[in-house]
Amino acid sequence: MNVHTTEWTMISDLTPESAYRTTGPGSAVWLLSWLPDRLLTREQALAGMELDEILSDPRGVHDHHAQSEASERADILDILWEQAVILLSKQILVRLRQGSGAEPNQADGGSEPATTGHTLRSHRVSLHPRGPVYG
Repeated sequence: MNVHTTEWTMISDLTPESAYRTTGPGSAVWLLSWLPDRLLTREQALAGMELDEILSDPRGVHDHHAQSEASERADILDILWEQAVILLSKQILVRLRQGSGAEPNQADGGSEPATTGHTLRSHRVSLHPRGPVYG
């Protein structure tokens, strides 16, 4: 995994997604850029970042071990890996529209992604029954 963590942030060399620490109750003080409506524990935020990296690797499409790892990370977040694919795909669409100057709309899931100031990269995505294939 290429998730780089500090006391306040988590970023990836492979994807534009991030997690950051915020204020909140107890240990649930982390937010994921692709799951911004849920306060998470540090363990859940890291699992979300790792899930994104697993789903971002095209070699994992036919790799049963990678699929199992993705499912385990999704379980930590209490979501299905298929939900993660949809949420991550929506984030890609938002970034592509922002890069082209087009305004995102509600029908396309156009919510503003949370960022921590690092460069956002655009990706091409092909959906596969076992997860997205980014290019």
